Amino acid sequence: KSPAGVARALGLAPREPVLRWRRIRLADGSPVCLSDAYINAALVPGLLDGPDLPASLYDELTARGRRPTWAEDSLSAGVATADEAALLECPEGTVVIRLTRRALWEDRPIEVSRSVYRADLHTVSFQLGG
Repeated sequence: KSPAGVARALGLAPREPVLRWRRIRLADGSPVCLSDAYINAALVPGLLDGPDLPASLYDELTARGRRPTWAEDSLSAGVATADEAALLECPEGTVVIRLTRRALWEDRPIEVSRSVYRADLHTVSFQLGG
């Protein structure tokens, strides 16, 4: 998404502050996921101001009383771009799974994220019903 698209998804006006938190997730020391989270800065003041990043975004949101209460997810298949492939240590064009999320706290958008998973290292499972 463009910066304007991220702001719209977060329900923000242009030029309102948005935090970007990029993470590379590892398994056994190898990258398996690239994740970009965009967070409504007004709802989490000082989130990224410390010398160390929080270990878990959702744990930090919970500690601040802002844990998302529901989310909209979209899952699709794609291929790794050159930049993604370099960060995920795989060949460009490798099949990836893309997950896009819009998370809301109460009824206020708090986070929009895009994650890219190496498809050769993941299985997607769904549970339907109770």
